[in-house]
Amino acid sequence: MEINKTNKQAVHNVLITDLQRRIFKQYNARKEEFNLTDEDYDVTQTLLVDSVLHCNSIKDINDLLLSYIDLFDGEKIYNHVFTLDGTMNYVLSLLIEHAKVAYESV
Repeated sequence: MEINKTNKQAVHNVLITDLQRRIFKQYNARKEEFNLTDEDYDVTQTLLVDSVLHCNSIKDINDLLLSYIDLFDGEKIYNHVFTLDGTMNYVLSLLIEHAKVAYESV
């Protein structure tokens, strides 16, 4: 399923925000263990944004999520996010959460 041009920016924004949050959490939890530097973190963020901006369909997003599988934990995530239907529901939940936050701030 292709993402409509009108919606692409919104989808990219919520994906970037969620995945950056997950990377930040993982980075802080494991930087001592793997001797990670701020430069490592910056490179990871740059690669993430570039990858997200190349997503034009739900399949592209699914492939992206599969490459970041280590950011997700829990049986529910593994069973649902990494299928095409699960990916679509994940994106919709991010968009709904973003809309709720925007609505509540008004």
